[in-house]
Parts: sequence; C-alpha cells; structure tokens
Amino acid sequence: MPKKDIERGEVLIEFRRVGKSIQVNAIDPETAIEVSLVGDPKAGREVPKRAAVRKLAYVIAKRRRAGDAHLLRGSR
Repeated sequence: MPKKDIERGEVLIEFRRVGKSIQVNAIDPETAIEVSLVGDPKAGREVPKRAAVRKLAYVIAKRRRAGDAHLLRGSR
C-alpha cells in the first residue's frame, strides 16, 4: 500500500467492550468511512488501534482505486 494511503489526517477511534472481546471502530471524518474489528482486550489498546487505522487506510485506498468517488464524502 502506498505510504500516502496510510498517512491519514484525523481518525476517530472508539473502543467498546463486547462480552470478553473489545470492538474497535475507526472513522475518517473527511470521508465518513467507518471500519470495525474485534480483538482480545488482553492485547491492550495500541495493537487493535493500529490494526483499525491500517484497515481504515486500506478501505479508503481500495475505494479510491475502484473509482468509488460517490462513496467518499467531499469528492467531486
């Protein structure tokens, strides 16, 4: 993945305990794209946070490559 696709501006991160797991949501306020993943709370917060940000960057880059400009808010 190109470095420019990974380096994002602001990313909103939400942690939510779901049973014995933790759900992490990452939201890009610029595009309104949200991704979610579930992880082990024993891993701490940094590991799933980094994974969620990487997943968000992947989804945004994939949509841009596919030409899904209508799915990216603020795109013309």
